[in-house]
Amino acid sequence: MTALDQTVILNKKQNILIIGAGLCGSLLALRLAQRGYQITLVEKRPDLRKQHQDAGRSINLALSDRGLKALRLAGVETAAKKLCIPMYGRMIHDKEGNTFLSKYSGRENEYINSISRPGLNMLLLDEAEKMPNVTIIFNKGCKSVDLKNAAATFKDYDSEKELTYSGDIILGTDGAGSVVRKSMFNHKQFLFSFSQEWLTHGYKEITIPATANGGYRTEKEALHIWPRGEDMLIALPNLDGSFTVTLFLPYSNSDYCFDNLTTAEMVTEYFSKEYPDAVALMPNLVQEFFDNPTGPLGTIKCAPWNCYGKTLLMGDAAHAIVPFYGQGMNASFEDVVVFDEILDMLEGDSTNWNTVFEAYEKARKKDTDAIADLAVDNFHEMKEHTASPLFQQKRKLETAFEAEFPDDYHSKYSLVTFNEDITYSQALKQGRAQDKAILNLLADGKITEQMDLREKLELVTKTTQDILHDDEIAGNL
Repeated sequence: MTALDQTVILNKKQNILIIGAGLCGSLLALRLAQRGYQITLVEKRPDLRKQHQDAGRSINLALSDRGLKALRLAGVETAAKKLCIPMYGRMIHDKEGNTFLSKYSGRENEYINSISRPGLNMLLLDEAEKMPNVTIIFNKGCKSVDLKNAAATFKDYDSEKELTYSGDIILGTDGAGSVVRKSMFNHKQFLFSFSQEWLTHGYKEITIPATANGGYRTEKEALHIWPRGEDMLIALPNLDGSFTVTLFLPYSNSDYCFDNLTTAEMVTEYFSKEYPDAVALMPNLVQEFFDNPTGPLGTIKCAPWNCYGKTLLMGDAAHAIVPFYGQGMNASFEDVVVFDEILDMLEGDSTNWNTVFEAYEKARKKDTDAIADLAVDNFHEMKEHTASPLFQQKRKLETAFEAEFPDDYHSKYSLVTFNEDITYSQALKQGRAQDKAILNLLADGKITEQMDLREKLELVTKTTQDILHDDEIAGNL
């Protein structure tokens, strides 16, 4: 077989080299091992089960239906749920310290879950390690990939030596800074498109600690938001009674920004002015502000994900997104579900990996592009619109629709978060049209108090259909 031969036939005895043992890579290794493949999983970091994790480097995760579906597929949903805290809505905090709960859904069974990234990662590593056909190697950083021969060069951080691992195929799940993707980008023998768009905002993590008796200092079963237009604070609960608080703030060109919050006095002044009720809950605010790193927020898109039928990008390596829909992990987990479905359809004696990779990308790319766009939309919605009376009116109406007509109406948020059988691209199209319909009808006074709820829903449905029809015509011109 020549180096460029793309007809590597699927065979359960084949060795799959997975680069990156984060959430996506660990789940992928587990699921492919369950399907019978030989797996070598290589991670640049030390084994997080044996090493203390630095604070301030991970936005809390919101696990929702798409992610749960993937965990169910791999048989670990029940174990993962033990690590979860349900969050039933957004608790909005204004400057005066007033709060109100905006529920995620009018349906009782729809909520998202706060979960620890390291806790979930450790669970998946434990489960993968139990498989006799999985080898996990830590502390080996990938330096480059030989795309034609499915081999990768690594640096052993213990010995400082270089070594090579190879497989029949390579799956790159090495995150937003993917070396596998960079190898594709640097390879000149095929066309590779790549885009990276940064928000003007960065993020920094701070802690609301538990009370002295291990309790929660504020409402446990909610995602807390302090929307301030350009800035925003969010907080998610942890199992130990604490909350992980994340500040989203411009880097520059603002009265308060990361560039000018350089002294304890400035930090105290800013937080006391914008988030007075939160300040009271964060005794270590100033120290953590300066101790913890400021992280960037960006969107990565690229194509193709497949090279020579030997290498495939998955998870953040293929489609990193900003965290404002709580779908980064869920989207990466859904990658595993879609890949599994493609294998169900194509796996056979005469199937080659190139066919599988191309079918997977065709099925998945439009949806990962859609959730990337939705996440940016939600960034603006959370920091600017959640506090606006018109938006609150819209959410109240949508919640009433979902409570009264649970089969007839799903908000954009519900379509994305709670409907794992609807694709992201469908959710984007339908959800944007619904939002436009409701906001226009409310702003124009066409939804009145005299109308009953069914009349309001029928008007929203008709207006949404008209918008979708117009969008379709415009798209075909």
